[in-house]
Amino acid sequence: MLKRPAFYIDMEACTGCKTCMIACIDKNDLPDGVLFRRVTEYAGGDWIQDKNGAYEQNIFAYYLSVSCNHCENPICVRSCPTTAMHKDENGIVIVDHDKCVGCRYCEWGCPYSAPQYNAKKGKMEKCDFCRDYLEQGKPPACVAACPTRALEFGEYEDLVAKHGASQVVAPLPDPSITYPNLIVSANRNAQPAGSRLGTIQNPEEV
Repeated sequence: MLKRPAFYIDMEACTGCKTCMIACIDKNDLPDGVLFRRVTEYAGGDWIQDKNGAYEQNIFAYYLSVSCNHCENPICVRSCPTTAMHKDENGIVIVDHDKCVGCRYCEWGCPYSAPQYNAKKGKMEKCDFCRDYLEQGKPPACVAACPTRALEFGEYEDLVAKHGASQVVAPLPDPSITYPNLIVSANRNAQPAGSRLGTIQNPEEV
């Protein structure tokens, strides 16, 4: 098993096809409204006039696939009053359903909206990094399903050594909040975190 499990996303390679989402839904048999992995479409721009009076556009759009980042300082764990939300011995943030009372404090605290409330069970659920697959030597379902190989998984340090330090892009929150185990290679059109030039185009899906 991994010591510091992390996901890597190559935004340039991500086409927004949502195959990773579908694989996750299928693997975890998720009900409507519960998504462990979400693909955000972020876009913006407008027509602008140059000094000669001509108009040109600066429109941009890109996709960002994100699930639970199994953070080094997970707010969801600190927010949980029953200790149901916790980090296991492998650094994976998971839910003990025997302790979970469905209070949703973890959901409200997480800046990535990773914990999801399953109304049928009255419990919180979330990405567990496909722990059962890892134990079998297989990759997480989302990584295996990605047709463009935009997603990778592995040890945080190994992924940073391979791809470089993570880039912070909109609409991701400030990483200093939770120190996510997520490495992002930005799309050429990516806007910096906090940018107001774009908006999420598919809010009902994320």
